[in-house]
Parts: sequence; structure tokens; C-alpha cells
Amino acid sequence: MYLEVSTEEKRAGRMSDENVARAVKAVRMEGYVVVEGIIDPDHLDVLKARMDEDVERKIQCYQNVPSNFDIKGHIQHKPPPFAPYVFEDVVANGFISQITHVLLGDGLFNHFYSGNTNCPGSGTQPLHPDGQMLWPELERPHPVYSLVINISPEDTSDENGAVELWPGTHLLLSEPDNKKSGECFPEPLIAKRREEEPPIRGEVKKGGALIRDVRLWHRGMPNPSDSPRHMIALIHAIRWYHNMGPLKFETGCEEAFPESVLDHNVEFVDELLDYMNHPKP
Repeated sequence: MYLEVSTEEKRAGRMSDENVARAVKAVRMEGYVVVEGIIDPDHLDVLKARMDEDVERKIQCYQNVPSNFDIKGHIQHKPPPFAPYVFEDVVANGFISQITHVLLGDGLFNHFYSGNTNCPGSGTQPLHPDGQMLWPELERPHPVYSLVINISPEDTSDENGAVELWPGTHLLLSEPDNKKSGECFPEPLIAKRREEEPPIRGEVKKGGALIRDVRLWHRGMPNPSDSPRHMIALIHAIRWYHNMGPLKFETGCEEAFPESVLDHNVEFVDELLDYMNHPKP
């Protein structure tokens, strides 16, 4: 589902209850929603320019660049965690928090700030979720406990390797088989699901954000363009989910994290952070 924030909502700094309810329903039923027009394009231009430079340096410094799932061209690549590259509408977007707050409740927190870059000539990732059912023995799927927020500093489409999404798979009780090589799910299960509801491409216009249930099946796809396509990722979690500690940002970014229903879970440090090599895939 695609939802565009109106001019009136932007002026007010809040989505209407009706639009929040639509977004929440989409995430619960389909596993994802795309909210358009909520991030300043100028901020994304600044991020893209720096991330372009960084990924080129990373490629030049590694003989074999570490890649997710060891699939060529899908590089774990974090945005700079220091000013002037940390923007409130990216790291602490109020429209996004409106939606995730309804889904996750009071005490929700962000426990991830990283991303990946899909380089030209990349391969196809195995189909996978980013999180599993916590209690797969239940007869019915439990509610969402964690939400991934993906933000790209440019338009994403099949022309530059937009992610493939499998709607509704967040409600399936079948667990990934991580012991097998290749696909995380057996081929008969994938074929059956394709017949029931085929995958779509998660195309998002510049300035929008994709919010998805952490259990939703998805995979990175080949980038047939001649330039890298970045994807920033945050993960909001329910209050009782495991917190591995605060996210570190360099001092000078404090204003990007205003008081919110979301616990930003941040620590500001007076040191240079080695964001180019952390986290590793």
C-alpha cells in the first residue's frame, strides 16, 4: 500500500488518524506500507553525495568487499553518524513514529541505524526475513514486534534494484531453514506462495519510506543501472525486545533527536566513530 502525506498534514507535523489507521492496517495485513513525501529531498541529496564517496572508498580499500549473504554487490554500508549528515526527518521521523507507535505501543525504541548499497552488476539475494516468529508453535501468528524502516536517498525501482517484497508472508508460521545453502525456504514452499500471492517490487519515490514487518519475506535484487543505490535502515522494536545497547552518534547531532514517543536509544560521544567498518555483514 502507498500512502501520501497531504500538505495539511505536513504543516501540522502529524498524519490524520484516518491515514495512520490505513497505514497500520496495511502493515498488519500485507506486512508493509510505503509513506511518500515525508523526507526533505535536500537532506537526501546531502546523504547521497557522502554515501557515494564512502562506498567508492570502501570498494577501493577492499580486495573483496564484504557483502550480505556473500552475494556480489550487496554491501553493508552505514550512513555517516555525525553532523552535517544526521537529519531528524531520517533518524527520528515523526510521521513514521506515529505509525510504529500504534503497532508497537508505548516504550518502542530504535535499535538499528545502518544500511546497504546495491551496486551495479549485483546478484540476487536468497529470499529471507530479517526476523522470525518468536513463538512458531502458536496456532496463529502473533502481532508484530519489530519494524524495519527503509529510506533511500533517491527513487528506487526495478531500474536500480528495488527490493522484492512478498506480501502477507509475515503471517506464515513456516520458519526459515538457515542450515541450507541458497534459499532460506524450500523451493516447494516458495512456489506455493508465488501461486497464492506473487511478489512485488518495493518501489519508493525519493522522500518516501518503506515500513515493513521484520518477518516479511524479501530479497535484494540485481541493480542493472550504472550507479550504486543506497538504502538506509532503522529498526523500531517493542519495549521488551532485546536491546543490545545505545546507538552511537558523534557529539553535535543532538538536535536531530527531539523528544518523541520513540526512544531514540542514542549515545553521543566525543570520538571518531569507525562507521565505515561497522557493523560488518
